[in-house]
Formats: sequence, structure tokens, C-alpha cells
Amino acid sequence: MTIANRLREFMDGTGVTYGEVAHGEAMTSAGAAHAAHVPGRQVAKPVVIHHEVGYALAVVPSTHRVELSTLQDVMQRRLGLATEQEISKLFDDCAVGAVPPIGAAYGVPVYLDESLDKATDLYFEAGDHRTLVHVSGDAFRALTRDAKRARFSHAA
Repeated sequence: MTIANRLREFMDGTGVTYGEVAHGEAMTSAGAAHAAHVPGRQVAKPVVIHHEVGYALAVVPSTHRVELSTLQDVMQRRLGLATEQEISKLFDDCAVGAVPPIGAAYGVPVYLDESLDKATDLYFEAGDHRTLVHVSGDAFRALTRDAKRARFSHAA
């Protein structure tokens, strides 16, 4: 089990309580939920977005898909999906595809789908393909307190 260094330092600095959940190798957030035997709606999935002046994370439940056109309206920018090369530079201590949704640890703004607002427990990628971080809903809200909240996803 490995939590990415920058993520661990950020979480430890905020004082939130968190746990680690080991699971078999999974290459997607939905796969990690299945491998860890947790509900997919409780796994926060970040999608790395690029726009004309930078990057952002769009965070939705692993059971949902980002509606890019709706998010474009929310952000008032033209958006596209970041490439693996861009993601590797931004999240240099994480495996590609295992990005955590805590953008503040990486200096990346976060847009959080409102469907996650009332969750009592949440899980998210720790930076590798074998570990999820488990936090209370209140701890997740503390970790994403600077996130902009809007509705921009639908169930997959």
C-alpha cells in the first residue's frame, strides 16, 4: 500500500483522519471500488481537464461520467481531457490513472460534482493502483474546501 507523498503530506498537514484500503490491482476508479468491495458511488473519481490557461480536476462518483459541455458552462472555458503526458507532469508522484481527487495537494483547482456533497464516507485513489484512501464525508469536504461545487455529471 502506498499513498503518494504529496497527498500524504497534505492530508497529514490538515489533520484529517484517514485510512488505507488495500485491493488487487485495478486500473480504473470503478475497478478499484469493485476490487476493494466498496460501493462505486462512494469512490470519488477525478478527471483531469485542460483549458486555455491551465488544468482542473472534475471530481464525480466512479459510477458517473463528466458532462463536459455542462462543465464548460460552469467553468466558462473551452475544455478537453488532459493527456497521459500532461497528467504525469502534474501528478509526478502518482501512477497514471491513479490520480487522487485532492487537487490542493498538487496546486490544481477542483470542481466537485454536487452528487458527492452528502456522502458520509468516501474513498479515492491514493496514487497507485492498489490502494484507496478512506475518509469520512466531513474529512473529504475539509480536504476539498476550496473546490467549486456544481452539478456536471450523470450516472454511467
